[in-house]
Formats: sequence, structure tokens, C-alpha cells
Amino acid sequence: MAARAISSGTISFGLVAIPIKLYTSASSEQVRFNMLHDKCGSRLKQQYLCPVDNEVVERANTVKGYEYSRGQFVLFNEDELKALESERSGSMEITEFVPLSSVDFVQVEKSYFLGPDKGGDKPYQLLGECMRKKGVVAVGRWAARGKEQLVLIRPYDQHGLVLHQLYYATEVRSFAEVDTGARFTFSDLERDLAEKLIEQLTRERFAPEAYRDTYEERVRMAVEKKVAGQEVSVAPAAPRAQIIDLFEALKKSLADAQGRAGSAAEAPKPPVKARAEAAEPERKTATRRRGSKP
Repeated sequence: MAARAISSGTISFGLVAIPIKLYTSASSEQVRFNMLHDKCGSRLKQQYLCPVDNEVVERANTVKGYEYSRGQFVLFNEDELKALESERSGSMEITEFVPLSSVDFVQVEKSYFLGPDKGGDKPYQLLGECMRKKGVVAVGRWAARGKEQLVLIRPYDQHGLVLHQLYYATEVRSFAEVDTGARFTFSDLERDLAEKLIEQLTRERFAPEAYRDTYEERVRMAVEKKVAGQEVSVAPAAPRAQIIDLFEALKKSLADAQGRAGSAAEAPKPPVKARAEAAEPERKTATRRRGSKP
């Protein structure tokens, strides 16, 4: 099933305009819980409560205000807020091209896949091909949702483009505020063990498909048991051995990593005959498919 576009717009750089469509690139699959009344099990509704008048306020009786000083608000009506918004043109104006290495991932807020709209195939592919060759990404402004968004466009996959909506520099906190602890001098042996551990755990590429949300799996299994009227038993978490000495922790970690790698390499493979027999039904099915008429 083809992806469904959620919006459309235009990428422009110089006098070139590329009509594009936006697609959702990712969506959370996390399990969600609802708040229920413990007395009757009904789903609860949220309400606005005025602490001064001690009464529930309907949405129609609310106004928006900006707190300019503690407890002091300036009020805005809907017409005033609409007048402050940027033009909702969906236009993305590229202002510069920069190396991807100069972009900090902490600035990425959201991501969208970009595809060409009608008539935009050729310039869309040309932009992506040239950025790949130059090793750069595009930085620009996106007039959307009533606000001018800072965005980054980069080549994605072999022929596509992806849009990253970025935080402005004023929205990103300084890492200088983070306490990184005291400075240490490490022995050559500690560095050697750490480097060997890193080498042992290093892979040729990141494979996200190798990871799964085990919390979601446990919740869904518990839901199925409860729906079936079964009791859910929770096994206590096994206590982890606490190793205070860094050298001992590195040695044990390296030994564990090497042990896992050895177990994976020594995993028994089915005999050649068994593998051939297992593949036989698939081969026969493929033969029948090739021989069937459309």
C-alpha cells in the first residue's frame, strides 16, 4: 500500500522550485493506558478548574494569555493570534548548504519523508544527486503551521530526500550546564581493555531491526492474559552484581562479550540434508508459481 501524503509544499533554491509532498517518517507504537474511575471503570474526562472561583470552566469560556511576569498575563484573542502567524504557504526556502558533520543531532525535533509532487520528479532527483556528490545538506526556512520553522533537507536512501525540523539555537540548552564529573588519568591497561571491549561490540552498521520494544511485548502479553481471565505474575528482577573497581568491570565485560560472540559462532547448524529438506517445500512452491498462468 502506497504511503499517504500528509501535506504538500515547495522547495526553492535560487530560481528553482520543486513541488513536494510530505510523508510521516515514523510514529510511536508504544502502548498507552487510559485513566479510569476505580469505582465503575468508566473512562475519565479532563476539565479546566478555576482555583479562584472553584468552578469548572467550559472551553468556550477560556482565553489565551502570555505570562510576562509571575502571575501577570497579557491576553490575546483568536484574531490577534492569527495576525501574528506566518503565512501558511508550505514553502521551504533553502538558504545555504553545509556539511552534515557540522549539524548536531540534538537539534533534530521531527523528521518527514519528502517525495516529488506532480512535475517535480526531475528537479527533486537532481537536488538529491548533487547533494550526495558534494556531501552536503540543505538548511532552510519552512513556512508552516503559522510559524517559520528551521529545517534541514538531506539525501536519504538511494534516490530520496528527508526533511528534519530543527530546534532553534535558543531552544537548545548548553552542555556546559551539565556536570561531567572529575577528570581522571587512565592507565594503559584500562584503555587497552576499554578499546578491546569496544572492538568486540563494534558492528559494520547500525541494524535497528535487531532491537525491539520488550516492554510493549510484556504489556501486550499481560493484556491478553487478563482478557482471558488469567492472573499476571511478575517475576522479581534479578539483582545485578555491583562491581566498583573499573578495571574488574572492564575485564568482566570483555569476557562476557567474548563469551556471547563465541556462543553465537559455535551455534550448531542443521545438517546439509536437513537444510535441503527444509528448503524443498519452498522450492516446490516457487516452481508451481512459475508454472502457473496469470
